[in-house]
Amino acid sequence: MAFARYRGPRQTAADTPASRRTQPSDPTRLDTILILLLAALVTTALVFLVTRRFGGRHQRAMAGVLDAADALEARLRAARAEIEAVAGDDQADPVGVAMREMLRQRLWLQEHGRHASVAELRSVRDSIDAARQRIDHQLFRIERARAPQA
Repeated sequence: MAFARYRGPRQTAADTPASRRTQPSDPTRLDTILILLLAALVTTALVFLVTRRFGGRHQRAMAGVLDAADALEARLRAARAEIEAVAGDDQADPVGVAMREMLRQRLWLQEHGRHASVAELRSVRDSIDAARQRIDHQLFRIERARAPQA
């Protein structure tokens, strides 16, 4: 009995470069790639939607604060005019304090509004609305005092 002679490493038909091109790709690997791509797409879409939703709430809250500030400023100007009509120009300016507070809040919004939370913006708006209601009450009292007694 004789052993076969060693002729060195040989390439079989299944390992040839041509046979690698014609073999079907591994379906498990293709499924994994598709699943990863789908997961990346879903993650990107979720990040976009969450960012957009938060940005929309923040933008609406900021617009609400600015609208409330504009309404308060208009009421303060009306209050100043009413007080000057009743008391004259020589009196101290009681509306000046409220106007300075309004300016302080506008400066805070300019500096911190972009990074403020929606809750912080709501709090600022609530304080502005409360100030406007106080001014409205004072204007009502002035109007009632100016009305002729019946």
